[in-house]
Order: sequence, then C-alpha cells, then structure tokens
Amino acid sequence: MAKATGVGGVFLKSRDPQALAAWYATHLGIPTQDGGSLGFDGPESAGMTVLAPFPLDTTYFGDGPQTFMVNFRVDDLAQLLDQLAAAGVRIDPKRESYSYGHFAWIWDPEGNRIELWQPLA
Repeated sequence: MAKATGVGGVFLKSRDPQALAAWYATHLGIPTQDGGSLGFDGPESAGMTVLAPFPLDTTYFGDGPQTFMVNFRVDDLAQLLDQLAAAGVRIDPKRESYSYGHFAWIWDPEGNRIELWQPLA
C-alpha cells in the first residue's frame, strides 16, 4: 500500500514572510533555502514526525484562534530556551516531561504558538 513517509512541509500565511523566515532562522537555527523558505535536510533531521488532530475546542495551541501548531525537535531544550529568553522571545513557563522527551512552548513574532521537543536518547 502506498503511504506518506513524513512531513514534506508546513505552510503558513504571514504578514511579512521574509521577516518571519529570518526569525525562525535566527532563533531556531533552521537553515534558509532558495526563495526564502526554511528546511531541514540530511541525517540530523531524522526522527519521528507526528500528525495529530485535536478537537476544535482544544487549548493546547494556546488561547486564541490558532488552528495548527508546529512541533520542532531540538537538541538541547534548556540551552535553546536560555538563548530565546536572552533574545526576548515570548516563552511559556509551562514544561512537560514524558518517557519520550521534554517539551516547552514559545511564540513567534506573529503570535503562532510553537512546541519544542527534546526527544530522549
């Protein structure tokens, strides 16, 4: 049976696409690609990818009308949060840990809530 093999991209509307792409490149280290998009490629991008529908009334994406949330795998959650705090990025004080990793949440400059996940080795 044919099947999807991973997420090929996440696309979102933006008031200023170039500025938002630069923010993700600067603060999360996501490499920029031709045309101003961002992308992961190569062996360090390997890992589990989850597609998980949530109920319409979920508050998991934060308060407000946001209808999606991107989860990024990170290599050092504590260090990244320190870097983001030093750069003035809005960070949710909530943290969660499970048998499969540690989680934190931030917002990009356009108000999109982002989940950061450090998988356990």
